[in-house]
Amino acid sequence: CFHKIGSTAIHADTMTMFRTILACVALCGMLTEIAALNVRQNGSRRSLLEGVMTAATAAVVAPQLAVAEETSMTDVYFGVGCYWHIQHEFVEGERKMLGRSDAQLTSMTGYAGGTKIGSEGRVCYHNMQQIADYGRLGHGEVVGMSIPQSKIGDFAELYFSLFNPRTKDRVDPMDRGGEYRSLLGLPGGTSHASYPAVLEAAAKAGFTLKEGKGNDGDTLGTQSVWVYDTAKFPFYQAEVYHQFHNDFQSPAYGKAYNNIANQAFADGRLKVTGCPDRV
Repeated sequence: CFHKIGSTAIHADTMTMFRTILACVALCGMLTEIAALNVRQNGSRRSLLEGVMTAATAAVVAPQLAVAEETSMTDVYFGVGCYWHIQHEFVEGERKMLGRSDAQLTSMTGYAGGTKIGSEGRVCYHNMQQIADYGRLGHGEVVGMSIPQSKIGDFAELYFSLFNPRTKDRVDPMDRGGEYRSLLGLPGGTSHASYPAVLEAAAKAGFTLKEGKGNDGDTLGTQSVWVYDTAKFPFYQAEVYHQFHNDFQSPAYGKAYNNIANQAFADGRLKVTGCPDRV
């Protein structure tokens, strides 16, 4: 496991460096072309110098922009049915695709997609006190995470692989209602730069994406997913009790996985929500 994680991280860094080198080589080639063109047009050493400076500036700035695009972290969320199982799968995705350790994981269960919140900004799981019930507020269960913008398409592919491949529905169809609808959130929603990659992943899996308006209904039997703008429909972290929890779809994930919740709470990645909870 450690070898796999290390190899993934090294591979990602190597690919980023390789792309940067290629960009530099290409832009350095431009330097010669621009300089030669200026000399032909103006026939002066000053023009040659200006051409060199223009190309050199581009050679420095463009690779930096490429690296920034590669490493820019973006907050997104995905939901399909009960969030316990979905969190585990995205944790595995962070480990395998990003080489993250338990102390670096960002996938947390939560709620999103509603138009209302409770008092003190709370959104809570169903509870006996009926405090800020997420279902009544129009939210669905999701898993929020912070990932490189360049990886959004890859995580979208992971998301669509979590549906039942035969029925194209969530793996827990016994859970009914808008709380368990299929949904995802991106900054800007359908206008986000990586939305085409998400759209491609959806089409490949046989799903239709629909712009969410908030408080949207269940998607069971429709092969569709609501898309939300995270600025308008932000992520609300779920209670600590619901983090890194075993589910009903798989064998128990083990104490090491369950204890990540305690580690994340201790280091501040998980917060007190103000909802009925174990902390």
